[in-house]
Amino acid sequence: MDAFHTRLTALRHAFHRDPELGFQEVRTRARVAARLRELGIEVYEGAGVVGILRAGTGNRAIGLRADMDALPIEETGSHDHVSANPGVMHACGHDGHITMLLGAAELLARERDFDGTVVFLFQPNEEHGLGAQAMITEGVLARFPIEEVYAIHNLPGAPAGRISTRSGQICASESLFEIGISGQGGHAAMPHVGVDAITVGAEMVMALQTIVSRKLAPGAGAVVSVTEFLTDGRRNVLPGHATLKGDVRARLPEDRKVIERFMRRMVKGIAASHGVEASFSFQTGFIETVNAPGPVEAVLRAARAAGIEAEGGRPPMSFSEDFAHFAAAVPGCFLLLGNGTQGAHGQPLHASDYDFNDALLPVGATFWAALVRDRLPVKGSI
Repeated sequence: MDAFHTRLTALRHAFHRDPELGFQEVRTRARVAARLRELGIEVYEGAGVVGILRAGTGNRAIGLRADMDALPIEETGSHDHVSANPGVMHACGHDGHITMLLGAAELLARERDFDGTVVFLFQPNEEHGLGAQAMITEGVLARFPIEEVYAIHNLPGAPAGRISTRSGQICASESLFEIGISGQGGHAAMPHVGVDAITVGAEMVMALQTIVSRKLAPGAGAVVSVTEFLTDGRRNVLPGHATLKGDVRARLPEDRKVIERFMRRMVKGIAASHGVEASFSFQTGFIETVNAPGPVEAVLRAARAAGIEAEGGRPPMSFSEDFAHFAAAVPGCFLLLGNGTQGAHGQPLHASDYDFNDALLPVGATFWAALVRDRLPVKGSI
């Protein structure tokens, strides 16, 4: 392991040992800002941390994003850099994402072999879909205009160091729904006297599953999941109230809107058929992540230049990504970087024994630098 790789590994382990939840990334932000300043990079601190690095006389600018927040998970890994914060861990690899981008900042600050401006976007609170919009709302894109934006996410189960992406939709939207049912509870031995909320709720749960199977085209890739069923029932007491909560994933905005429309219709119709009151809310926190063709081509070109295996036709992912808000504001590309298939590196994202693969740190940093050189070439270099 060379000095650069060793330095990045130590930095990644420091981030991993001290994870912080969304909008609480105080020490993480301070460490990121300090490292950028050490490299001579201009720093702006707001909802997140922004580094601005200029070279040459070019007026073009691109943005590179890394997410900083951890998850409320108790780590069960046995490596020597486990979380020191009980109940919080970097189970999604954001510690690695931060470190790869800081590594790229080091390479670019040292070589200055590009012409234009690189805006390093270190984003808070990706996991709840709030961080990107917070940075946009506070005016980051207005203060530091960029023409394109890029983000890397590691992917366990894929060969280590292999890049994959696609043009068009790459990550699904996520919408959270809540259904409230107000019926008439009573004695478990006399259910005919009232209308218990469990029966009504159960009918709604089953009806909602027909939306994907019968209301959307096969292969739409949408998912409707009821994840909570809460009632005020007790032993021998039929509940009068119930709350259903859940999650909807969709690949296309039009599918998301169709699902919401049918959900509202079913909830209203089933409640009316039983003579009970029902409420319904549907909130989309993560919109669909859509890659622009030009940035995707640039990613593949930069990967080849850096000697990294890459493919541009991967299937869309079912998970959601807060980067979608940046990619909706300016053309962008979200790409996956294989984390490996063995041990903790192959464990699913958000698993308590997952760990980011340190072998990726110089790969990601080198790729970022190659991408900057591709998008902001020195005059006469192409």
